[in-house]
Amino acid sequence: MADTSVNLPPGFRFYPTDEELVVHFLHRKASLLPCHPDVIPDLELYQYDPWQLHGRALAEGNQWYYYSRRTQNRVTGNGYWKPTGMEEPVVSSSNNKRVGMKKYFVFHVGEAAAGIKTNWIMQEYRLSDSASSTRSSKRKPQPKADYKKWVICRVYERNGEEDNGTELSCLDEVFLSLDDDLDEISLPN
Repeated sequence: MADTSVNLPPGFRFYPTDEELVVHFLHRKASLLPCHPDVIPDLELYQYDPWQLHGRALAEGNQWYYYSRRTQNRVTGNGYWKPTGMEEPVVSSSNNKRVGMKKYFVFHVGEAAAGIKTNWIMQEYRLSDSASSTRSSKRKPQPKADYKKWVICRVYERNGEEDNGTELSCLDEVFLSLDDDLDEISLPN
């Protein structure tokens, strides 16, 4: 088990924005630059189910953060991470340019075709393809960074109280109750 305890000042809270995750953490990691404080650990995510992250990743509230190597294989011992929706751009607040991309995944227990959806969500952040061209050639030569190799993941368990699309509205319930009584209703000709 990795030691994720870090000597941080009292009251330190880690609630970075999407932009901060990409610019201040992921970009530095991909560029082989130090990041202070070094709070996000490296973790090969796909060896672990989401409920096994406690003690292996940086925990803040009900969220876990870690660096991982980008891969297409998102299968764990008990399930898999299924992508959902489209990738979203992460935009810089200072110049409104795209600095990275964010993709959502939902954890499913079981085999890929018959997996059962859980409340575990992962946001995977990667650098945008243009990030590698933003380096100035006037700087001291740096080792060649592999911008496509690293991602930052934020994993959390969504509350079961959120609407998952299966809850009926009041109007739906009225129509369903009317359906039971349709035999008793006579419609005018």
